[in-house]
Amino acid sequence: MLSPKRTKFRKQHRGRMRGVASKGNTIAFGQFALQAQDCGWVTARQIEASRRAMTRYIKRGGQIWIRIFPDKPVTMRPAETRMGSGKGNPEFWVAVVKPGRILFEMGGEDITEEIAKEAMRLAQYKLPVKTKFISTDKNLEESSLKKTKNSKKSQEEVKQ
Repeated sequence: MLSPKRTKFRKQHRGRMRGVASKGNTIAFGQFALQAQDCGWVTARQIEASRRAMTRYIKRGGQIWIRIFPDKPVTMRPAETRMGSGKGNPEFWVAVVKPGRILFEMGGEDITEEIAKEAMRLAQYKLPVKTKFISTDKNLEESSLKKTKNSKKSQEEVKQ
């Protein structure tokens, strides 16, 4: 499971999850990706379970990139202890996920869109946040359609 080798401080505040992801919100490595639609904490166990589900489905054919890392410690107090006497010890690690963040990417020559979609669907079930399947092909098509529409408009303006 993923966890930092060392940290500057053992314990962190819980913090708030506001706004949308400004970094890590575009596809960088593969052709297909799983994008978060709402905010939440994704634990190291959930990341590993999702990774295993995807790897099993694609039968180690393509490549999977994990774009989130659990670097926030979550502390817990022992069961049946009284209030007070400080903060508990770190129990597990989480990654803070905001809307728009790319969680996983997938690519390779063997990977078709159907295979990637099914693998990502299996991974979705393991995650606590709503997610959406995206691909670079659609983004390229949409941007090219917008460009052609804009160029047609500009050509019409030039004619008039």
